[in-house]
Amino acid sequence: MSSPRPIALLVCALGGEGGGVLTEWLMAAARLAGHAAQSTSIPGVAQRTGATTYYIEVFPLPNAELGGRKPVFSLSPVPGALDAIVSSELLETVRQIGNGMSTPERTLVISSAARSLTTAERMVPGDGRADAQRLLDVIKAFSRAHQVFDMSDMAREAGTIVSAVMLGALAGSGLLPFTREHHERAIRGSEDTGQPSRATQASLRGFALAFDAVCQARGQASQQLPDRPDAAPAPPQRLPDALRDAFPPPVHDMLALGHARLVDYQDAAYADVYVKRLLQVLQAEQAIDPQGAHGWHITREMARWLALWMAFDDIVRVADLKSRASRAQRVRREVKAGEADIVKVYDYFKPGIPEFAALLPPALAARIHAWERRRLAAGKTPWALPLKVGSHSVLGMASLCLLASLRWLRRRGSRFAKEQALMQRWLDAVLAGTAQSSWQLGHEIALCGRLIKGYGATSERGKRNLLHVIEHLALAPLPDPSPQARAAAIAAAREAALQEESGSALDAALKQHGAPPRPVVAQPIRWMKRPPSTPSANGQQHAHSR
Repeated sequence: MSSPRPIALLVCALGGEGGGVLTEWLMAAARLAGHAAQSTSIPGVAQRTGATTYYIEVFPLPNAELGGRKPVFSLSPVPGALDAIVSSELLETVRQIGNGMSTPERTLVISSAARSLTTAERMVPGDGRADAQRLLDVIKAFSRAHQVFDMSDMAREAGTIVSAVMLGALAGSGLLPFTREHHERAIRGSEDTGQPSRATQASLRGFALAFDAVCQARGQASQQLPDRPDAAPAPPQRLPDALRDAFPPPVHDMLALGHARLVDYQDAAYADVYVKRLLQVLQAEQAIDPQGAHGWHITREMARWLALWMAFDDIVRVADLKSRASRAQRVRREVKAGEADIVKVYDYFKPGIPEFAALLPPALAARIHAWERRRLAAGKTPWALPLKVGSHSVLGMASLCLLASLRWLRRRGSRFAKEQALMQRWLDAVLAGTAQSSWQLGHEIALCGRLIKGYGATSERGKRNLLHVIEHLALAPLPDPSPQARAAAIAAAREAALQEESGSALDAALKQHGAPPRPVVAQPIRWMKRPPSTPSANGQQHAHSR
């Protein structure tokens, strides 16, 4: 008779998520249940902070039934020979499936729906995130059964690390020949007979939440577990009745978010400016599409991107966000601090000339910028003031609150005037494109608001790209000046600009549609002095190189 084969399990966890602890718990549960087991860790830098996989084999028969025989285990996983994959991150799960580890005939996949964005995803100027639905489709296609839910959210609710949730999900699946008690005793460890510590209690809570959720889903078709009521998204912002009557329903949700954001960012008067600009867009769209056949998408997109641009980041905004009580509460939750614990938070700032000049009147700001340009032309590094602010202290928090209170100065600053002028040029281009009786052209120009994002050099580059696209594709003469051709050219240039940071794809798209490439931005050349040579012990001269 052939002996039963071991249950093969692959655990995938990112750095700091407790994958090693989970493996120890599983090995302890096997010992408590009287089963032979073996684990192997396989470290490796995968995508973010370094993913580590843990390979575990458990013999399905208890040691008492083996008659003194000992099973032979493998040290590493074999593609296509896994009974389960348990992973703390959605893309990491799919990466292991791409390595051939999962098969639709054999493998149970238990994965978190949470994402930790890769460096490649973060580098894309546009939305570089992998499509979550496509990742889920891969899991469905290459697993005999699957359970996908937000383990990170469940771990936060329990106040523990995600490894406890992963253990609960695996235990709830019924794959391993262990009882719930075996797993819970493994978590307790040496505290099995005494009062468990707070950390152990939190781990047991996370285990229980996942165990119950997966057990509830068993007996049904494998699925992505539904969101729990306590994890539902925040309710939508309340839109004032006057705005609700002035705008069509498809715009209400985005308008409510934008209006609330700008009231919080500056004041109600600034939000009224936002509404007046949107009313101009709505009137232009109504003129060419009175029935709203396109779902009022021009107004909706402008409501989204205009609000984000009008709430541009500056030192006042940063200080405001860092001085809020909700931020302190979030930090305490993240570090799992108790009521009696003291948490110290240090914020590091390095404001330069652009940040200080932004709050100064245009004339004074121009003089300071001219001084900075002379310094750069002389080969010096940009001036900046490094600061370390302890926001947990009275003095540090008072400094942040004082800076946050300067929002009244924002309207009088040079950057505010500059940003408003640039927004108006974009708004005028949208209105002009819509006035050409081309809904598509106005819509494509409105979508160009996606180019404005980030802060510092990233924000400046996005604004330069936006203005260049408007001036040379929306307004300037083109070989084919029809609104449809302009709309296609703008769409191609916008998507090219969002592909990569250097702008080479954007320049190629511009030239393809008869527009000049972007002008080269001057960069200062800094000359470094060679350090003087130092004599060695034998009298020879050694020069230091950079």
